[in-house]
Amino acid sequence: MTPTLATRSTDLDRLEALSFQRYRQTQQIGSVWNETVDTLLAHRSVRSYLPTPVPQGAVELAVAAAQSAASSSNLQAWSVVVVEDKDRKNRLNAVAGQQRQIAEAPLFLVWLADLARPRAIATQGGSASEGLDYTESFLLGVIDAALAAQSAVVALEALGLGTCYIGAIRNDPETVARELGLPEGVFPVFGLTVGFPDPARPADVKPRLPQSTILHRERYSDETRRKDLAHYNEVLRRFQAEQAMPSIDWTDQVRNRIGTVEALKGRHVLAAVARRLGFALR
Repeated sequence: MTPTLATRSTDLDRLEALSFQRYRQTQQIGSVWNETVDTLLAHRSVRSYLPTPVPQGAVELAVAAAQSAASSSNLQAWSVVVVEDKDRKNRLNAVAGQQRQIAEAPLFLVWLADLARPRAIATQGGSASEGLDYTESFLLGVIDAALAAQSAVVALEALGLGTCYIGAIRNDPETVARELGLPEGVFPVFGLTVGFPDPARPADVKPRLPQSTILHRERYSDETRRKDLAHYNEVLRRFQAEQAMPSIDWTDQVRNRIGTVEALKGRHVLAAVARRLGFALR
């Protein structure tokens, strides 16, 4: 749908409501609204699902959206594995720490950085494929997978489905690789739960940092950072109270998440694991 000025009062009201949901304060985000903008701004991580199966064709549509995302040099260095088998999903959930959303979601997608395919193409054509042995190529695959997955998320949410990214499969990528039969040169980047949200346990839009913190013009500036972070701590604490979540300042959450090696939950060895999975990372 082509973006249009939200000249109707109902559209303007909806845009303001979406903006306030996302920031919990007045934030000017222009006056362009359509259903795509609505889907993007209303995104929330869904962790409670109905047992209803995902409609036939939804995966194929999501993959078409994923393949419509940008791809570096059109290498398309990603793949995705669809997991519906309950036992396999349970085994993957053990890697992720037994998360409720994985257990409940009828569909689990594992997004992959896939350098096995370009390597095979090079080998079959008699090329050395030396470029795949560098960190740049690993990053290329990870970025391509992330861009693809986010486009798929937008498509799935436009169908009324909910999603939640699962980075915890990187707690043990080698176990994930064995479970999914991944060849050398393929790395599991993250999972994605998919299903119909349970209306009895609704998820709300989590507030984000004000744009003054992350939007820079011409040159980077952190002049408002201290004030913005103090305000955001207050905003997020109100959100946590509304959602019956544990109360913690966002700044403390950041410090806890990056403060120790233990907080990485085994992911401090990812470079070594990636090498064992076939990435030289020179």
